Amino acid sequence: MKTLVAGLAMVAALLPGAAWAQAQMCVVPGKVERPRPDLPSAKEPQRILPIGSYTLALTWSPGYCRAHGDEPGRAFQCGGDNRFGFTLHGLWPDGRGKLWPQYCQRTDILPPALIAKTMCATPSAQLIQHEWAKHGTCMKTTPQAYFQRSTTLYAAIRYPDMDALSRGDLTVGAFKQAFAAKNRAIPASAIRVTTTRDGWLDELWLCLDTRFRYRRCEAGTGGAPDDAALKIWRGR
Repeated sequence: MKTLVAGLAMVAALLPGAAWAQAQMCVVPGKVERPRPDLPSAKEPQRILPIGSYTLALTWSPGYCRAHGDEPGRAFQCGGDNRFGFTLHGLWPDGRGKLWPQYCQRTDILPPALIAKTMCATPSAQLIQHEWAKHGTCMKTTPQAYFQRSTTLYAAIRYPDMDALSRGDLTVGAFKQAFAAKNRAIPASAIRVTTTRDGWLDELWLCLDTRFRYRRCEAGTGGAPDDAALKIWRGR
């Protein structure tokens, strides 16, 4: 028996013109995939550092599926009847310099019920495990509280008409302004836009202070320049 998770679909129904910017349809299987342990490595070592701010990262799912949809483990997000717009990549603690804390403590595999509850925001059991192991363990909280905070921030976001934006000439700066116009609490200066090498929309990185209020991003923290051309893939 499959379980219909309708929370984000309800958001879509209430937002004509921006409906496909989150999830139009998300059906979670009754039995979710068990993720693998996610552990620090030589390339991604443990770093226990003070937290100076946070980043809420959102992925443009149609573009992600265009590039990765044929890879193993992508069927839930990129196949079947599920339809996603922006998905929640994660909530990341940032450091007070160039480095950030990560993998602060070892953790068990997350409970299946928590994974299922989160999959309509973050449509990958393995990514959910990764986000908790790499980022959530540094925030002195529980898995349940970590995902409650990140999904609440994500569900509160509103989006411009992505279909209309995808059909005209667009710059990164113009996209930021359109996004900020839909979200009083998120100024354009709090938005970083990442793109592929070909200029397609990849992710949004939204800057927050230590009280989870949106704030101006610090200089030199990534993202495409405002005058860069931006293309939005309209597929799945």
